[in-house]
Amino acid sequence: MPPEVFRALSQRSDLKGWKQAGGHLALFAATGSLVWLFWAQGQWAAFALALFLHGTVGSFFSGTAPHELGHGTVFRTKALNKIFLYVFSLLSWWNPFDYAASHTYHHRFTLHPEGDRENLLPLHPNTDKVFLLQLFTINLMTQPGRTFGKGGLISTLRETILHALGRVGSTDIASNEWLESLHKDQPDQHRRSVQWSRLLLVFHGGLLVLAWATGLWILPIVLSLFNFIGNWLGYFLGLPQHCGLRENVPDFRKTVRSMRLHPVLEFLYWHMNWHTEHHMYAGVPCYNLKQLHQAVKDDMPEPRSLTGAWREMLEIWERQKRDPSYQFDTPLPTTAQTQRKRAAVAEEASIGDLAPEGLR
Repeated sequence: MPPEVFRALSQRSDLKGWKQAGGHLALFAATGSLVWLFWAQGQWAAFALALFLHGTVGSFFSGTAPHELGHGTVFRTKALNKIFLYVFSLLSWWNPFDYAASHTYHHRFTLHPEGDRENLLPLHPNTDKVFLLQLFTINLMTQPGRTFGKGGLISTLRETILHALGRVGSTDIASNEWLESLHKDQPDQHRRSVQWSRLLLVFHGGLLVLAWATGLWILPIVLSLFNFIGNWLGYFLGLPQHCGLRENVPDFRKTVRSMRLHPVLEFLYWHMNWHTEHHMYAGVPCYNLKQLHQAVKDDMPEPRSLTGAWREMLEIWERQKRDPSYQFDTPLPTTAQTQRKRAAVAEEASIGDLAPEGLR
């Protein structure tokens, strides 16, 4: 694309950042207020419906919101990126320090197994009834990585406690080895991770103490447990990012999937439906990704619909059951360029402010 177009798309905006991050928090506050209101009035059917809505909105607090804020591209003012990153992460039991190290490798080595352990293939859609029941109700026991980057209440609490003690606690062997490697590679980041885990326990434990003292048990439900209620939408939007695609190739069009979504879903998902474009130019703010797609669409695969992406993933998984080596090779349009015309300049290769100091 012309350099001036790329520079314009790379501009961060405090106003757009407030619309995205502030808007998401405002929506969360609105659904939380409804939960509180119906609880106070004893309208239990309405309470259950409002809680499901609150959890659906809040399920994007972990993984999605900290992902973009972690890249440091949402606000022009760097301090605002950090403040909102910590607010979203604190509420949702998210560890932004382990994630920053892991996600840096994910961007640099997308679907190259030796360097990217966030997405180990083969990924496949989980249609187990117990799993889906937890996604649509209370997520108690799912393991990390099965619900778009986070686990259920029990595994999250267990891992947070072990992290606070300076230990790696995942029951998933691959995740365990990956975290241990990251901690050895980035000891300063590990120290911050331990301190953050302790802060999580103090904050959410403090809410429990306050609820016990006041009788307002709705407080931890609205501010601590929402992240484990109604996880369905985050899973359905998040899994298509890389599921079933090719590994060990340097072309993001083959390793990442983009989708067209309704504007409301796109807002909740922080525009990460344009995921191929995000991997190509991770320094471009999320709210400019749709425009970025328009600028490079002649070189890009046709974005899937949400139902089309899931149909594609299910078909891939059925074939992989017969042929475990099969990976879907995303077709490119006839207009697509397949070779670089020049080396990328620093701004084009940027992943924002994601990488910890030791990985910059």
